[in-house]
Amino acid sequence: MSIEVANESGVEVDESSLVELAGHVLGRMGIHPLAELSILIVDEAAMSQLHEQWMGEPGPTDVLAFPMDELRPNPGGSRQDADAPLDPALLGDVVLCPQVAAKQAADAGHSTRDELELLCTHGILHLLGYDHAEPEEHAEMFGLQGELLEAWRGVRREP
Repeated sequence: MSIEVANESGVEVDESSLVELAGHVLGRMGIHPLAELSILIVDEAAMSQLHEQWMGEPGPTDVLAFPMDELRPNPGGSRQDADAPLDPALLGDVVLCPQVAAKQAADAGHSTRDELELLCTHGILHLLGYDHAEPEEHAEMFGLQGELLEAWRGVRREP
């Protein structure tokens, strides 16, 4: 998979870990190995501008997802499965704000790294068409998010 990270936030972030996480999530979701994903890390001012421009809401948010091509996930499947996407595609952009993530991590009682991993996973699921507006959608998306993160934390390399 081609996973590009651009850190424009001025905050040190473990970019290689985010690339590994994204590859793990996309692999578990059965996305074509040549699919492309972009992760953009921005400061609060840039996130506020994007949040207002695209969501019509003031202030910074933690994560935004901008899908490009429509990909259908194939969780648990292999690339040889009939339902797996046959062609690589441009997945889209996940935009993260580490300053907002740090505040949320402190409130949740875990590390900023864990929060950024959660937000990155969340953003990727949005790119794959998952949403959480309705209770059923919320249960499905957050359940899958939890499963993906649990599996990731079982294999990730600690610093």
